[in-house]
Amino acid sequence: MIAIDIIALALGGIFAGFVNTLAGGGSIVSLSLLMLFGLDAHVANGTNRVAIIFQSFTSSETFRANQMLDLKKGRMPVIAATLGSLFGAWTATDLNKTLLEKIIALVMLAMLFFVFYKPSIWLKGDSTKYDKPVSWIDVAIFLFIGFYGGLVQVGIGYLLLAGLVLRLGFDLVKANALKVFITFVYSPFAFAIFVWNGQVSWVHALPLASGAVVGAFMASKLAVKHGASFVRWVLAAMVIITVLQTFGVLNISSFWKKVG
Repeated sequence: MIAIDIIALALGGIFAGFVNTLAGGGSIVSLSLLMLFGLDAHVANGTNRVAIIFQSFTSSETFRANQMLDLKKGRMPVIAATLGSLFGAWTATDLNKTLLEKIIALVMLAMLFFVFYKPSIWLKGDSTKYDKPVSWIDVAIFLFIGFYGGLVQVGIGYLLLAGLVLRLGFDLVKANALKVFITFVYSPFAFAIFVWNGQVSWVHALPLASGAVVGAFMASKLAVKHGASFVRWVLAAMVIITVLQTFGVLNISSFWKKVG
């Protein structure tokens, strides 16, 4: 691999780590970039998990150091999502992936509506929900979210944020902190399965992961400094980009081919 390839992967990692920490959807860029380098979809998916593990660890530690990581309230969602990811990673499914992507895009469109229609929910959280103990319905929701994360990964950040904010009453910054911690906890389990099946290209993974660490650190610092309003706008922008990509209006892979 030549120097320009390493730089391209590192820059892609910075962007992916940044947007994954603040919102989600960064894997659209990193996966497209990895496949541009000739990796098939399965190997690209497995290789991308290395960056996800490192970026989520970096951002989790930054949020923790700034006292934004609430593990007391978040303990059960972490456990539920991790268990769900194990089932997702091992499950072979006959679901139409294109249909599944369209459903997720529609869910994100609905989420975008609520981000702007009732911004106070995202910016300040809901103390009445936050003060309640986690219910079995909440556990089931995060089991499902974890299952999706283990199975697909792309877009998992949106689902985690929706569950933490709309269901458990977190404000957006604390939800982001717990979101990346949940991702850090469950990702190694799914990643181990890709390693077991030989679906990781380390020569591509390391520069991508290095960039992702930088992007995650920058994003978590900005989230702490500028608060929920800043995160909300980044979230909205990434939801729009992800939806456009899903419905074929925007093609990230074609963009990378042109710049490459």
